[in-house]
Amino acid sequence: MFSLEGMNALVTGASGGIGSSICRALAAQGARLAVSGSNGDKLRAFREELNDEFGHDHVEITCNLSDAKQVDELVPAAVDTMGGIDILVNNAGITRDNLAMRMKDDEWDDVIRINLEAAFRLMRAAARPMMKAKFGRIVTITSVVGATGNPGQMNYAAAKAGLTGMTKSYAQEVASRGITANCVAPGFIRTAMTDVLPDAQKDALNARIPMGRMGEGEEIGAAVAYLASREASYVTGQTLHVNGGMAMLS
Repeated sequence: MFSLEGMNALVTGASGGIGSSICRALAAQGARLAVSGSNGDKLRAFREELNDEFGHDHVEITCNLSDAKQVDELVPAAVDTMGGIDILVNNAGITRDNLAMRMKDDEWDDVIRINLEAAFRLMRAAARPMMKAKFGRIVTITSVVGATGNPGQMNYAAAKAGLTGMTKSYAQEVASRGITANCVAPGFIRTAMTDVLPDAQKDALNARIPMGRMGEGEEIGAAVAYLASREASYVTGQTLHVNGGMAMLS
């Protein structure tokens, strides 16, 4: 069940904490991956790890998501390299936190450009080969913050909320062509960055979560693998919240 054998997937932000977990989840189910990110050395090392662990001759494609030209070239590069694209995972994102009254224009612009505009450009580019194949899976990583807001993150919350609305619109446009588009909205997920937080701060975060713990990257990867699968063919325009009950949203 949920086999991705014979499917090609492009994942942005692939070598990061959540991104690497998503890649491993897809590769474990048999997908061949084009892993993308801005750090070529880190990306190459991660791609070699995937090849050693899962086989399938995965590839890496370096891309700076703040550069519109590079973004527009990413999907065609993945199609040329792998022979097609069945799955697109918009995972990459940045933060530039600040209170609204102190937020600089570039802090707003950078987050919108990378978190929202780049995802739009990739979804637009993926539409053509997926429509031709009459099959496709778009999975976009949003955030609980996009639904609840968060002080100091107006730019980030706006981008993540925008991804949700954008995905719903896209899902309606491409549904008749066998393409689904969905979001996964993580809550607090344990990463290298959260591991270095003081215990008191971790305890405060965990106290906000009914399950009493932060999520694991593998739990996000599992959600993505499901939405990327053939079995999820009747699920589109939805947001799967993976947050341990921190925000019980419908």
